[in-house]
Amino acid sequence: MAERAIDFISIVMPALNEARHIEAAIASIEPAGAAFDYEILVLDGGSTDETAAIVTRLAAANPRIRLIANPERTQAAATNAAARLANARSSLLLRADCHAHYPPDFAQICLAAFSAHACASVVVPMLTVGRSCMQTAIAAAQNSRLGNGGSSHRIAGSSGYVDHGHHALFDRALFLSVGGYDETMPSNEDAELDRRLTEAGHRIWLCGDATIEYFPRSDLQSLARQYFAYGAGRASTILRHRMRPKLRQLFPLFAFTGCLLSLALSVVDVRFAGLAASYLLLCLGWGAVLALREREPCALLAGPAAITMHMAWAIGFLTRLMRTKAQVPQGAAGPSGICNS
Repeated sequence: MAERAIDFISIVMPALNEARHIEAAIASIEPAGAAFDYEILVLDGGSTDETAAIVTRLAAANPRIRLIANPERTQAAATNAAARLANARSSLLLRADCHAHYPPDFAQICLAAFSAHACASVVVPMLTVGRSCMQTAIAAAQNSRLGNGGSSHRIAGSSGYVDHGHHALFDRALFLSVGGYDETMPSNEDAELDRRLTEAGHRIWLCGDATIEYFPRSDLQSLARQYFAYGAGRASTILRHRMRPKLRQLFPLFAFTGCLLSLALSVVDVRFAGLAASYLLLCLGWGAVLALREREPCALLAGPAAITMHMAWAIGFLTRLMRTKAQVPQGAAGPSGICNS
């Protein structure tokens, strides 16, 4: 396929209270010395820390950086707004996270992949890294198969056409033509968009040469909130598109319902508690193996982190499922087009 010539891209960075990370994130994503021009659009969702002040200072030194208000606050709304407000010269959107560090020439690598392959978007692998002890444990859990289920975009160096991945580069016109992200989604708006793109016959390229480092949550409470939203969002996507859950998505549901049933039946016979105990031992043992393999004592806490991720995801998923059934009358089609009959 002939390469597609691009001379301008818009880098989109949704932000909310990112004073600790945003300056380093912008510095790592800037395509210094690139053969194309660019702009960096920081969509701020009403930060109460120094995020806006930092971006304003950076914009004074680099006029390519623009600070834009995002009253809707969500990442989906931020990216949609950026797609509409971007420079007229821009044909591509590069979505970037403030909680991430990007490898050198990240934009150029993604652009080369987009130009070389027949795709509507480029996605990238993601490696989570920690700084504090608990964040390191959460990162270890998320990088392991117990935490990510073997998702293709969690495997560094893997390239090829996929059905979903960590979002990076989009064709702007196509993104707008399909309606962008669905802003009603509580989370998982990226996977939902990927589903619409693939259903429309477009392809998504995973660029294994552009692995990013992502800084995860640093405590179990915020991790639980995040994964509750992930589970609810995945349920919305599955319901809307009549999808079959993948095995890695069923595992948290099996773990949660199995543990719940196990503990309930243990009132009758304590031996029923064995199922829940086995699951706990599996996760704690997995953390111990990670700690030994990586020579990282903090990874011992990867077990509790994985348990938090599984339980919160499953509860979010089931809560969304039950709310949908409660809202849709018997035999009627709901907003997602699903009939409950």
